[in-house]
Amino acid sequence: MSEAVVEVKNLCKSYGKIKAVDDISFEVSSGEIFGLVGPNGAGKTTAIECIEGMRKSDSGNLKVLGLNPLKNGRRLRHYIGIQLQQSELPARLKVWEAIDLFSSFYQKNIESSSLLNDLGLEDKKSSYFDKLSGGQKQRLFIALALLNNPDLIFLDELTTGLDPQARRTTWDLITGIREKGKTIFLTTHYMEEAERLCDRVAIMDHGKIMALDTPQNLIRNIKIETRLIFNVIGDFPLDTLNGIKSISKYEKSGDKIIVYGHDKKMVKDTVNFLVNNNIDFHDLKTEQATLEDVFLTLTGKEIRN
Repeated sequence: MSEAVVEVKNLCKSYGKIKAVDDISFEVSSGEIFGLVGPNGAGKTTAIECIEGMRKSDSGNLKVLGLNPLKNGRRLRHYIGIQLQQSELPARLKVWEAIDLFSSFYQKNIESSSLLNDLGLEDKKSSYFDKLSGGQKQRLFIALALLNNPDLIFLDELTTGLDPQARRTTWDLITGIREKGKTIFLTTHYMEEAERLCDRVAIMDHGKIMALDTPQNLIRNIKIETRLIFNVIGDFPLDTLNGIKSISKYEKSGDKIIVYGHDKKMVKDTVNFLVNNNIDFHDLKTEQATLEDVFLTLTGKEIRN
């Protein structure tokens, strides 16, 4: 594994009787996209703010790029970039003015024109902040987090509130940033986002780390069944499926039939059964396990918004 750029050991933070972060430990390796995922209220933002040095933990040991984020915060700011969960700028501040203002905070800066061009904001540099779309505002906050050419970038709930197209555009931007050799630490409650972007994922709920691994290993290790979904026309007694040994269970929702199974033969056996018995079906599709399935299995509940 690559050198650890973030080291978290036994981190705890409480607010009164509420344990927002409850004794968590993990490392983030150089060059990876690391995701801390879970529902709102899981403790993700508190954890990342402690790691960034913006909030004091109750106990535990933290190192970011080899530095203590509280004791060496001023020095650390020149090597990290931060996009906060909730950020605003003055409505009548122009994009280029925001770039100039934030550039003045750092000892070194990257060339702003190329940065704005890479983020699709070059033609918006004279626009006021309040005239930008949601996706353009998020790209501006990414630009502000990248101005000092940081080695490590923190992104907290980056795509919350964006429409699907803007979210996917942002995903492509994040992938491009990592390809330039940067390390990215992100939090999200969108499991699809974590599964698509992250090299490793820590699932957090009620302040605790429930599991930590690559998305693929998390899905594989939880042994979630494949689903085959199809619609039928007319009456279809479910018990006719009892003879298919590769099916572990089945259910019906309206005209939709959902069958489950671990066996790779399940899909083939089910389709052959339907064809051989002249059962009229349509809209057949398979669904593989996802990171959201892992979350539901580990926590036993729906993701909370």
